[in-house]
Amino acid sequence: MSTLAFHIAQFFPFLNHQLLPLILDKIGLDHKISMFFKNYLVGRTTKYLWNNFISPSFNVNVGVRQGSALSLILLALYLSPVFLSLENHLKILKIPISIISFVDNRLFISQNKSISHSNANLFCSYNIILSLLMKCSLVVEHGKTDIFHFSRSHRAFNPPPLDLSALGGPVLLPKETWRYLGFIFDWKFTFRSHIDFYANKVIFTVKCMKLLGNSLRGINLLQKKRLFRCCALPIVLYSFPLWYYNKAPTYYYLNILQKMQWRAALWISGVFQTSPTLGIEAISRLVLIHLHLKKLYRRFLLWESSLLSNHIINNILSSNRLQEQSCYSTSINYLMAKQKLHLKSPLIDVDDKCNEFFSFILFFQ
Repeated sequence: MSTLAFHIAQFFPFLNHQLLPLILDKIGLDHKISMFFKNYLVGRTTKYLWNNFISPSFNVNVGVRQGSALSLILLALYLSPVFLSLENHLKILKIPISIISFVDNRLFISQNKSISHSNANLFCSYNIILSLLMKCSLVVEHGKTDIFHFSRSHRAFNPPPLDLSALGGPVLLPKETWRYLGFIFDWKFTFRSHIDFYANKVIFTVKCMKLLGNSLRGINLLQKKRLFRCCALPIVLYSFPLWYYNKAPTYYYLNILQKMQWRAALWISGVFQTSPTLGIEAISRLVLIHLHLKKLYRRFLLWESSLLSNHIINNILSSNRLQEQSCYSTSINYLMAKQKLHLKSPLIDVDDKCNEFFSFILFFQ
């Protein structure tokens, strides 16, 4: 599997006010709604504040405020015809590409056994999206474009680079690890680099917290524990369901996390390094890391019940608890029992837990 990540430069400020009402009309929204947004975006001004200096007012004829509650909705509607046109182009050219969007960040995903074929598909998709975004007054920031390949091969993995110089972009050289939206991937999806990075980050955070003890009164054991639980532990457990789930090998991760918590317990309790680990954690009132992960993962399994019925995750999960059968192409419903048994994913655990929960409810109805 190969991914091409790119970023749309100045996404919020470059929205065209004249094009947006036309898109809203084309989508089929009521004309009053499009007229409301047309008037809402007209006559806007902005000022710049720098220390005590306030600039005069400037007219803002393009863009929307990045902090506005309507900005994300307007931008999603603004880009909907772009990606609809992109899907039509890819369908005509028979290029198998999947698209994932995160506000102004986009991912092209190509699943092919041949890396050269994946690079060709990604190159064509990138060329098409550049021309489509140009028509909407949007520009791709080539400096933030990145490529990464995943493979199950146990041998040396050296994928070829992707040359985008013909499109005005750089030559993308593959890396050993790839950091994207806070996640650190390696080409085998082990997430060892991810846990190493965040565990070291927590250790440095704990070392910096020692400076808080140099104040007039210092901080007591309970305050140290709260600092660790609130400011350090959420850092290392960020996105933990990616590597902590049923059937996943967790020895490496738990070993790293136990060493990290041991260092934190030494700081909290103030004892010698030769003290027994379990005793230090008991004195520090810290829950053992593997028990804490179990508690968090049980809560994560119930998270799906809070999603909207039309959420993409609900379409992927099994529909035994729904009134109508899911028709999503990658739904778990289409997996055979043997395939589902061998599949390792947190979504499988979520699906099993939700089916168990809803079957229990239906039994008492």
